[in-house]
Amino acid sequence: MVKKTSILVVFTILVVGLPLIGVYLSGRSALLFVSFPPLARPAGHEPFSWLVFMAYLFLEIGTLCVFGVVARGSLPKSDLAIPPVKGGFPWWGWLASGVLLISWFLAWTRMPWFGFFQRHTFIPLWFSYTVVVNAMCFRQSGSCPLLNKPIFFLALFPVSSVFWWYFEYLNQFAHSWYYTGVDYGPIPYSIHATISFCTVLPAIYTTRTLISDMKWFRPRFFGLPPVWKSESIVFVSAILLVGCSGLIGVTLWPDKLFSMLWIAPLLILTSLQRITGQTSIFSAMADGGDWRPVLSAAIAALICGFFWEMWNYYSLAKWMYSIPYVYRFKIFEMPILGYMGYLPFGLECIAIAEFFEVRYINCKN
Repeated sequence: MVKKTSILVVFTILVVGLPLIGVYLSGRSALLFVSFPPLARPAGHEPFSWLVFMAYLFLEIGTLCVFGVVARGSLPKSDLAIPPVKGGFPWWGWLASGVLLISWFLAWTRMPWFGFFQRHTFIPLWFSYTVVVNAMCFRQSGSCPLLNKPIFFLALFPVSSVFWWYFEYLNQFAHSWYYTGVDYGPIPYSIHATISFCTVLPAIYTTRTLISDMKWFRPRFFGLPPVWKSESIVFVSAILLVGCSGLIGVTLWPDKLFSMLWIAPLLILTSLQRITGQTSIFSAMADGGDWRPVLSAAIAALICGFFWEMWNYYSLAKWMYSIPYVYRFKIFEMPILGYMGYLPFGLECIAIAEFFEVRYINCKN
């Protein structure tokens, strides 16, 4: 328990402090980046570059090819011994489905009588989405996070708010996105944003649970050769150094290292876990050739990302993107290559969720 707490403390110090080191090295004042709430404004970036676009495109295609290559394997005996148990779609799932559809309709329309509430439709949309996916989990396997681990699942909501506020803080250095339609004062905005941000981890965690139990997914991505089973402390320390350098670099060269905003925190957390002998989201893949924990997290974030971007598109209070080099060929407001950022983001979300899940299980025992 002490080790896990120490990891969290060190991780928090690094992800908050390293960008400020970059500010110091750049000669700027840190006061420019500590406003509350941390609300980024539109900023100028490098124009579109075919060279950079193609480099990221090939990286994305290569990632998809890896998914295709590892999409094999057979179910482990432990999974075969547990027959899937299906339940009916619960009444509360139907209720949440109705709330979701109504919220979606209200988010995309502009009726005068609803004007006061128009900016707040994100909140019922994503609360109801999370409940609906829990209901789908229940229908599929007879269980779901909301019912099986209610205390842990509910605790994910405040953890999620803190988690996403960090990315809002980091975005002050990178200026990758900004919000419109939220000009109603710092305190009301902060309250509204905190409630909105609390849905991120529960949504991805539940979607990942649904994917992990799906019939098409369970027999795949398993039984592969271990990856980095016996990596040295030097190798893991090098990964930690890359992550730390990435967070400093985001503030020094935001246009060139904007992608490190999503990658660096993951590298830092998982390397700290490996250095201290703790399991990480990569442990099953690295030590046992089981890619399912990693891929289910990435796919879950991509699915949630699609719905985030879709429901955002016609909303009154929404976010816009300002991304260097690759800002072209948009799907909703997001440029197509930007969706690749959801893959490491999903791993970060599940890594944080599982960190607290393990602590919750240990406390129960």
